[in-house]
Amino acid sequence: MAPVGDGATPSVREPPDSQNRPNILIILSNSQKAVPRPRILRVALDTPLRRLFDYRPPPDADPADLLPGRRLEVPFGRRRLIGVLIETADHSEVPDPKLRAALTLIDHEAPLDAVAFEVVRFAADYYHHPLGEALAAALPALLRAGRPLRARERRWRLAGGTPPTAPPHLGTRQKALLSALASRPSIGEEELEAAGGNTREALRGFLERGWVEAFEVEPAPPVAGEVTPAAGPVLTPDQRTAVAAIDAALGSFTPFLLNGVTGSGKTEVYLRVIASVLARGEQALVLVPEIALTPQAVQRFSARFAVPLAVLHSGLSDTERLERWRLARSGHAPIVIGTRSAVFVPLARPGVIVIDEEHDASYKQQEGFRYSARDLALFRAQRHGIPVVLGSATPALETLNNALTGRYRMLRLPLRTGAAGQPQTALVDLRMHEARHGIATPAVLAIERHLGAGGQVLLYLNRRGFAPALFCPGCGWAAPCAACDSRFTVHLKSHRLICHHCGAQAPVPFACPQCATELKPVGQGTERIEDALDEFFPGVPVVRIDRDTVRSRGEIEAALERVHGGDARILVGTQMLTKGHDFPDVTLVVVLNADQGLFGTDFRSSERLAQSIVQVAGRAGRASRPGEVLIQTACPDHPLLTRLLAGGYEDFATGALEERAAARWPPFSHLAVLRAEAADRAAAL
Repeated sequence: MAPVGDGATPSVREPPDSQNRPNILIILSNSQKAVPRPRILRVALDTPLRRLFDYRPPPDADPADLLPGRRLEVPFGRRRLIGVLIETADHSEVPDPKLRAALTLIDHEAPLDAVAFEVVRFAADYYHHPLGEALAAALPALLRAGRPLRARERRWRLAGGTPPTAPPHLGTRQKALLSALASRPSIGEEELEAAGGNTREALRGFLERGWVEAFEVEPAPPVAGEVTPAAGPVLTPDQRTAVAAIDAALGSFTPFLLNGVTGSGKTEVYLRVIASVLARGEQALVLVPEIALTPQAVQRFSARFAVPLAVLHSGLSDTERLERWRLARSGHAPIVIGTRSAVFVPLARPGVIVIDEEHDASYKQQEGFRYSARDLALFRAQRHGIPVVLGSATPALETLNNALTGRYRMLRLPLRTGAAGQPQTALVDLRMHEARHGIATPAVLAIERHLGAGGQVLLYLNRRGFAPALFCPGCGWAAPCAACDSRFTVHLKSHRLICHHCGAQAPVPFACPQCATELKPVGQGTERIEDALDEFFPGVPVVRIDRDTVRSRGEIEAALERVHGGDARILVGTQMLTKGHDFPDVTLVVVLNADQGLFGTDFRSSERLAQSIVQVAGRAGRASRPGEVLIQTACPDHPLLTRLLAGGYEDFATGALEERAAARWPPFSHLAVLRAEAADRAAAL
């Protein structure tokens, strides 16, 4: 099978090692036939060891409940861990005296449905990770800690169903509580909160006297509104064609590439298709690359559909994540929106998977359990037998090649939906124009002109911090990261040196440690550009959006609200600003350093540079006002830039695919990365 990470559509096959697994017991419905008790349980645990662990069954477990996918609490050394039962066996390589029994069977049902479980097993095998680590990534933290699979609500009712003979000296609040209990089947937390005062204290007294009893029930599902969506805009002919094609494929696996220029209305296509899915009583899974995009996505989907949404991303608390995961699993949330880890969320009635900005590198998990959410979404859709829609204005070359060779079905949206049309793009030659603090004179004049006309301005630089290096002009020393081979980035406002490669930090030194010369920050980051704009345009509100300014919960929403409300006139940011945001009043985009990716050693650097330029340029002129894009470069004759500006992304991609084919790079070959990590460089080598 061709590697999924190289853009291949995963093929249908048996899960890894299926031929070597012991037979799984078939449980017959005839109650007279006893289910044999398995001798050995093979359990996956969240450890770096690439193996399953053998245990005897818990003494009190019903053999009929010991099925693959269910959680168990097991002893592991001196600890107790939560594991997932993978299979049963008759024999173990562990000697009987050393074989321990599992402590408790937690579930009477599997947390993951059959397809989600298969996706996790496939991912662990394909990406060469321990199955326990993969399952840990797929389950919410509280489930990994043993929390019940289904939500439970605590309620109270009269013991025996009849009011007790209460003594006459009861207080007013106690009498009111007894009356409330007598007038309804039970009361819950909400009623107690509404009553306030000493109601809980009175309830505890009643429990001690045996007048009331506590019990737990599953809470009522959230109330869904009308499934019929609110009216949307009139579709363009290209949008109608795309919607009709995807609607016709509902109920079968078909991968679609929705290749639409920025502002062409890809989201509207998603909304119309999801309306059809909801009308069939099914669920939609929508993947977005960044947490920064989830507030905008939630707003659009909430405005269109009066149904519960399950929104999943890394900014949630463990309790919130479990609650929303349960909504998705139960089917009570018809629409699930999430970042890459949401690809593992179980769905009760899957109908379609949408991958917005499918080209984005954020869909690859680069730490711990490494995987590509985009490629796993294709595998999952194939197993469910449902369509998957990959949307982008700048498709990954692997995806584009799959569409051009017929493996995916191409749907095009070549025109913007607004009246402004495509923005006018020009290069600013840094060899001829002086750049002060990283901003050339023509760019400064253009910013002044657009601000004067009432527009907003966006400056893009994919480099956060104040400066990318701290340099000694005396001896040439540059502050190196002590933990890796990279260099420190200067963060002046926090007075810290931070390695953007490994995360190590150090204070900013006062002088060169080698020659005591005063050190100078070299180059520009978004923090330095923000300071320069305050100098060039005093009094003009500037908002900076990067990972340093939107770390805390709610900060990205607050920053975007300033932009949409018009409080911020100038935006400065990194790639977080390029991904699908709609800024109607932005009329000028300035790409400050287009040369960053022109000479990169990564074979994908030119592709990513072209994608970034096209994506950020697409933020300009999205409403009725025409847009302008300026690209600062010291290499205006570079073939990548000239071809991109002359023919657009698709023309660039055609040339890039020809180069890849000639050089036998992906998607025309396959690559594997071998990593060695150690505290000592020699040991790693």
